[in-house]
Amino acid sequence: MTMRRLGRTEIMVSPLCFGGNVFGWTADEATSFALLDAFVAEGFNFIDTADCYSIWVPGHKGGESETIIGRWMKARGNRKKVVIATKVGWDMGEGKKGLSKAYIRQAVEASLRRLQTDYIDLYQSHVDDTGTPQEETLSCYAELIKAGKVRAVGASNFGATRLAEALELAEKRGLPRYETLQPLYNLYDREVFEKELEPLCLAKGVSVINYYSLAAGFLTGKYRSKADVEGRARGQRVGNTYLNERGLAILSALDAVASELKATPAQVALAWLMARPSVTSPIASATSVAQFGELAKATRLKLNAAAIERLDQASAWKANDTA
Repeated sequence: MTMRRLGRTEIMVSPLCFGGNVFGWTADEATSFALLDAFVAEGFNFIDTADCYSIWVPGHKGGESETIIGRWMKARGNRKKVVIATKVGWDMGEGKKGLSKAYIRQAVEASLRRLQTDYIDLYQSHVDDTGTPQEETLSCYAELIKAGKVRAVGASNFGATRLAEALELAEKRGLPRYETLQPLYNLYDREVFEKELEPLCLAKGVSVINYYSLAAGFLTGKYRSKADVEGRARGQRVGNTYLNERGLAILSALDAVASELKATPAQVALAWLMARPSVTSPIASATSVAQFGELAKATRLKLNAAAIERLDQASAWKANDTA
């Protein structure tokens, strides 16, 4: 498997990243262990999580995903063989949120405890905090890197202006720069990323590890009508956002390319992302080993120019699109 570099760091990651949001949510601990075992057995090494996963589940307080990953790494004794990315800044309740130095210092220790490790490979600002000076945040990250608690830092859900400001500030002040960006990006959700963020990341050598690579499951092709989304964990989002004329046109193109390549729509959707020059490692989740096995095949799928053009045209956005 050909590994890819994260930004300007020495960290090499697999071309597919496992999304740990499902751990402790739609995958219990035993299933999560099985998924992680299958992931590394296939030669992958990159796992993304966040301190707030899965705070949205009734009765959860956040930290469930990190805790499961920590238990798995301890049980397998494989910490040095995997690259762990987690995040800080999302609202955890009780005033626990933001990117202030005081809060990051508190949050990183909690993440390290849950992950049962003494370092985090990639520590990401989960969401922009306009109430905290970016220099304060980056200065705190500098302290964590110097202390050996963090290897590199990244940004998630940042707009182009704020990301550019952070990169310029890091260069001018000799502070750690965001080596990665984690944006919403997939065959349907293209406009926001491609307009300003993609050119910036390419110009500055910032790696993209996009989330919702399969548009909350829509690009797998399993949601094609209102009936398909009823009672599903992500059904409401899919129905409200993707189940429309443009979405169905994208599914049609995915079906056609998948048929030609004897693949699945999900594999084609991931292969399209991996073929983008700006994308280093798209994030995707699975809730069963069989499901993961199907996604893993995407890394061995090569799309020709005609297939990419067909998908590009079906998913093309216009200036007045809201996608």
